[in-house]
Amino acid sequence: MKKTVLIIEDEPAIRMAIKDELEFEGFQVRLAKDGPAGLESILHFPPHLVVLDLMLPGKNGFEVCRDIRERGITIPVIVLTARGRETDKIRGLELGADDYLTKPVSLAELVARIRAVLRRCDREESGDILRCGTITVDLRKHQVFRGDAAVEVTDKEFQILTLLLKRSSEVVTRDDFLNAIWGEDVYVTHRTIDTHIAALRRKIEDDPEHPRHIVSVRNVGYKFHPDV
Repeated sequence: MKKTVLIIEDEPAIRMAIKDELEFEGFQVRLAKDGPAGLESILHFPPHLVVLDLMLPGKNGFEVCRDIRERGITIPVIVLTARGRETDKIRGLELGADDYLTKPVSLAELVARIRAVLRRCDREESGDILRCGTITVDLRKHQVFRGDAAVEVTDKEFQILTLLLKRSSEVVTRDDFLNAIWGEDVYVTHRTIDTHIAALRRKIEDDPEHPRHIVSVRNVGYKFHPDV
């Protein structure tokens, strides 16, 4: 599956140059030209990684980075900016950026940094920890956390949540759940999935009647949003 990179950059020439290079390198790319649009895109359609300028209209890059980290969103962020002062770099990293590059930078180096950060995140995931927004699943210990608080779930709820997090922001059909968790030879109805989802929502949602994480996709299935 292609990795999706969100570029938040107000300079059209730079934005399009990065887009063209990343698409050539096999990434899917989304664009935002100011801070509010970038934040909205992260919240509703989380990418695998964000390339973030600091000097943005509406909401600067420091504010965007701070906002997503305060919401518990762990999507990796690479700051790409003309602000090369050490104090700016320290501030960006302290606010949760994973890397900090100063313009001008070669597109080849940017691509290499993106791949390095994504590899690091993949290693964290392969180390039996799944994080998406404020929800963490420890596969080895069979534990679920919401923020720092442990959440008691059944085995089937654990498996459902794990599948949703592994495919975060993708639609998981009811048949996907049935085949992955129960197997093709066991007779279970779609209603069983809905029942488990309802129970899981009661445990991880602020308002289970109006869920913001486990979202229904009418007549298809469900998808997981890190935060909205």
